[in-house]
Amino acid sequence: MTISRRTWSWAALAALAIALVLDVWYHPMHIGGGFSIDFHTYLAAARVGLQSGWTHLYDQALVGVEQTRLVPTLWSQPFLSPPGVAWIVVPLTAFPYWVAFWLWAAFTFLAFAGALGWAGLSIGLTRWIAVLAALSPWWVVHAVSVGQVVPLVAAAVVVAWRLLRERKDIAAGVVLSLVFLKPNTAILAPIALLMAGRFRAFAGWAAAAGVIFLIAVATLGSDGLTSYVEQLMAPLPSGADSLTLKGALGATGTVALILRVLVVATVFVTAFKLRASPGLVLSAGVVGSLIVAPYLHGSDLCLLSAAAWIVWEERTAFAWRLPLVAGWIFASPYLLLVGLGPNLNRMPWLEYVLLAALAVVSWKHLTASDDLRTRAPA
Repeated sequence: MTISRRTWSWAALAALAIALVLDVWYHPMHIGGGFSIDFHTYLAAARVGLQSGWTHLYDQALVGVEQTRLVPTLWSQPFLSPPGVAWIVVPLTAFPYWVAFWLWAAFTFLAFAGALGWAGLSIGLTRWIAVLAALSPWWVVHAVSVGQVVPLVAAAVVVAWRLLRERKDIAAGVVLSLVFLKPNTAILAPIALLMAGRFRAFAGWAAAAGVIFLIAVATLGSDGLTSYVEQLMAPLPSGADSLTLKGALGATGTVALILRVLVVATVFVTAFKLRASPGLVLSAGVVGSLIVAPYLHGSDLCLLSAAAWIVWEERTAFAWRLPLVAGWIFASPYLLLVGLGPNLNRMPWLEYVLLAALAVVSWKHLTASDDLRTRAPA
């Protein structure tokens, strides 16, 4: 008996939905004391800004006191995020902590999911299969579980891709300014657009960056900014290098520097040669950012989901989609549940392979018959 394509599509959709449900169950059960830990820090910092003045935003003693007041059973950690992260959670300080957290969790997850659903090229059931696939890797629900801001950065990249396709370049650049909520995850993406000749998009991003900087200067003052920079210059937090060149390849010092320069050069050359496809340009910038980042956490891989999903939507050939499916399986929460999940320092290989594939295809002559999808969204 022959199984129809539609039946296979429904089966894929069901399997991905089950994977997502498993992930939602797995993280609250296994993350332990880390549940909501990042949002805990964000909200504490926002309370410091409101109560003691924004110039004290990076006074870690005050942040620690506020964290204890909010939820004494959660451990304290320093607030080292950009000031915009504290600003964006200010409205949630009006709610009891757990109400605020669940509102934030719902907002970040739905923002990413909604961006995927809105910006895709696929139509019908195929579109929702791709959306669930992008949400199914364990790191998406992990980001939501700890209350990370990074799903909003991933959503911004996805929304910017659609705006670029619609030639709304300035708006796309402004949306990409959300990168400043967590710069290490996608900082090369707007620069890659510049290399691809999308000058208006880069100008929109740069203008938004200037406004954000001026607001930061006005609210934090020179003392607050100096304190922030000094704390960023301190040694990196422990456990944040598994996803970096050091964790994956053991590269440090001069070797790591050379590799980072090569990766950045590869991103820029690839962006220039793929300039007809803003989605692939954004994906190269995002993946390159993840590779060269000096520190990353598992939740930051939401950006890898966004980049892989864009490639999936733009490159429909079997030779592209089969490796992407393999990558999604590799990142499945099911493997964690059965004890077969790969170590965290193996995940960067997904980034290396994807950037290498983009670099290789950039050297080929891309034509309309080469399956490059640049049409307007459905």
